[in-house]
Amino acid sequence: MEHITLLLGIVVITALVFDFTNGFHDTANAMATTISTGALKPKTAVAMSAVLNLVGAFLSVEVAKTISSGLVNESGIQPEVIFAALVGAILWNLVTWLVGLPSSSSHALMGGLIGAAVASAGLDAVNGGVIVTKVLLPAIAAPLVAGAAAMLATKLSYKVGKNLGEKTSAKGFRAGQITSAGLVSLAHGTNDAQKTMGIITLALVAGNALPAGSNPPVWVIVSAGLAIAMGTYLGGWRIIRTMGTGLTDLQPQQGFAAQTSAASVILASSNLGFSLSTTHSCSGAVMGAGLGRKGGVVRWSTATRMFIAWGLTLPAAALVAAGAELVMRTGDIGVAAVAVFLVASCFAIWVISRRQVVDHHNVNAAEPAGSEAATEEPGVVTTAIAAVTVPPTQAAAASIAADDDLRATIPAAAAPAAPTTPSAPAAAV
Repeated sequence: MEHITLLLGIVVITALVFDFTNGFHDTANAMATTISTGALKPKTAVAMSAVLNLVGAFLSVEVAKTISSGLVNESGIQPEVIFAALVGAILWNLVTWLVGLPSSSSHALMGGLIGAAVASAGLDAVNGGVIVTKVLLPAIAAPLVAGAAAMLATKLSYKVGKNLGEKTSAKGFRAGQITSAGLVSLAHGTNDAQKTMGIITLALVAGNALPAGSNPPVWVIVSAGLAIAMGTYLGGWRIIRTMGTGLTDLQPQQGFAAQTSAASVILASSNLGFSLSTTHSCSGAVMGAGLGRKGGVVRWSTATRMFIAWGLTLPAAALVAAGAELVMRTGDIGVAAVAVFLVASCFAIWVISRRQVVDHHNVNAAEPAGSEAATEEPGVVTTAIAAVTVPPTQAAAASIAADDDLRATIPAAAAPAAPTTPSAPAAAV
C-alpha cells in the first residue's frame, strides 16, 4: 500500500464515509419501484442491491478516471482541498436524505470538488470543458432520455400484456422487475462506486502517494465497493418512499419499464466515461413510466421540489466545500475544526431524523389523508399525455366492469324508490 500520512488517511476515511452515504442515499434508484410494487420484500431488495453494487464496482474504471484526472487539474491540488470537497458532498447528501429528496450524490461530490478547488487555486484549477461535456450535458440529457424511453416501454409493456390475465401479467412483470432492478444495482456500482475510487486516487496523487494519471489501486477499488455496498444494505428508506410512491403510483409493468430504461442509460454512460447521475436517470424513468400508463398521475409538486434540489446540488455543495477549504487554511486547527463540524452536523441530522422514523416496516405506508401527495390531481402534462393515449381494449373492458360492480354495490336505500303506479305521461303512452 502507498505511503499514507495522517491527513491523507483522514481524507481516505472521509471519502469512504461519503461512499457509504452514497449507498444508502441511492438505494432508491435501484429498488424503490421493486419495493413499491411488492416484487421484493424491502430487506431482500436492499440486500440484493448491495451485493450487485459490490460486483459492479469491479467492472470498469472509466468514470474513476474522469473524476481523478479530468474534472480538476491535479497539479496544485492538496489533500485539504479534497477533504473540503467531501465535507460539502456528505452534508448535502444527508440534508436531502433527511427531507426524502432524491438528489445526485455524484453532483454533490463534483460540486464540492469544484468549490474547494476554485477556493484553493482559482478558476484555472477546474477543467471547464470536462464539466460541460461529461457532467452538465449528461445531467440534462439523462432524465429526458430515460424518461422518454420509460414512457415508450410502459406503453409497449401494456400492449404486450393486454391479452394476458391481470394476475398473470402482474406476476410476469414482477419477475422482470427483479431482473431489471438487479441490472440497475449493477449499473450503479459501475458508475457511483467509481466516483469514490476517483476521489481517493486524486487524494493519493495530491499527497504524492501515487504518480499523476494513475489508475485506482486494487485496495481502493475493494474498499470503495464494500463501502457503497454496506450503505446500500442500510437502505435510504426516506428516499425510497419518495421514489416508490411519492412521484407516481406504479404498477409492475411501469416498474419494469422504468428500471430497464434507467439501467440502459446508466450502463451506456459508464462505458463512455460520463459521470452520470444515476438519481437523475432513475427519477426521470419513474416519471416517464407514470406518464406512459393511461390514467397515470405524476405528482408534479414532488417533482418540482426534486428539480429544485437538483439545481441546488452543485452550488450548495460547492459553497460548503469552499468555506471548509478557507477555514482549513489556518492549519491543523482549521482541519480539526472542519472535522468536528462535519461529525457534529452528521449527528444532529441523525437526531432530527429520529423524530419521524421511516424504515422497511413503513416504507410503503400510504400518504396521510389530506396530504399534498395524496390529494394532488393530474397536472397539465399528465392530462395532455392521457388525452392523446388510446385506451387498450382490456383497460376499457375493465373500466366498464368496474362501473357495473360499483352500481351493484350502491345500497338500495340510496337509490330512488321505484314508482308503484305509472306516472301520467307514462300512462298516456
